[in-house]
Amino acid sequence: MGFYEDRILPHIIERTCGMPAMRKPRRQATAGMTGAAVEIGFGAGANVDCYPAAVAAVTAIEPSDTAWRMAERRVAGSSVPITRGGLDGQRLPFDDNTFDSALSTYTMCTIVDLPAAVAELRRVVKPGGTLHILEHGSAPDENIRRWQRRLEPIQRRVGGGCHLTRDIPEVVAAGGWEPVELDRYYAEQTPRVFGALSLGVFRNSVR
Repeated sequence: MGFYEDRILPHIIERTCGMPAMRKPRRQATAGMTGAAVEIGFGAGANVDCYPAAVAAVTAIEPSDTAWRMAERRVAGSSVPITRGGLDGQRLPFDDNTFDSALSTYTMCTIVDLPAAVAELRRVVKPGGTLHILEHGSAPDENIRRWQRRLEPIQRRVGGGCHLTRDIPEVVAAGGWEPVELDRYYAEQTPRVFGALSLGVFRNSVR
C-alpha cells in the first residue's frame, strides 16, 4: 500500500463516506446482523455505532494502518468487542464457517479481485449466514453510465482503485449469495455519476 492510499485516502473517505447523511443507510445496512461478524473495509470505523445488539463481536479487515488509528476512539468506545483480524478481503485468514454475518460498506468498489473476496466471504460465513452491503456502482441510466465510463480512470486513480461501473449486487449473487433484500437508489447527497447505492442483504446458500 502506497503513501497516498495509507496516509491520505483514509481522511478523504472519512470526509465523504462518513458524512452525517450516511448514518441512516449505514444503520439500514447493519440491521439484522447477528453473532460473530466480519467487516471488510473497516476504514475509520464509521459503522461502529450502527451494529445491532445481536452482534456479539466484530472482526475488522482493514489494510490501512492510518485508518485503523483513526478508528481507535470509536473502537475503544464500542459496546461490541472489535479486533483487527486481517488486511485483505481477498485472502481472509480464518477457518471455514467462522462467522454468522458479514458487512461491507463502500468497499467492494475498490477490491481488485472482487469475485475472490466474495468467495472468501462465502467460505468464512456459515451456511445460512448473511452478507450485508451498502455499496455504490453502475447507474441504471445509460446516459449516466456513459459518464461513469469516461470518469472511471480518474476515479480509480484518486479513489484508491474505486470503480464507478461495477454492478456489485450482480457480482455478489454470481458468487453464490442469495439475495434476500435489495434496494437500489440514487443518494440525494452525492452526484449521480457516483452511481446507484445498493443496500441489501444476501444469504449464504447451502454448498
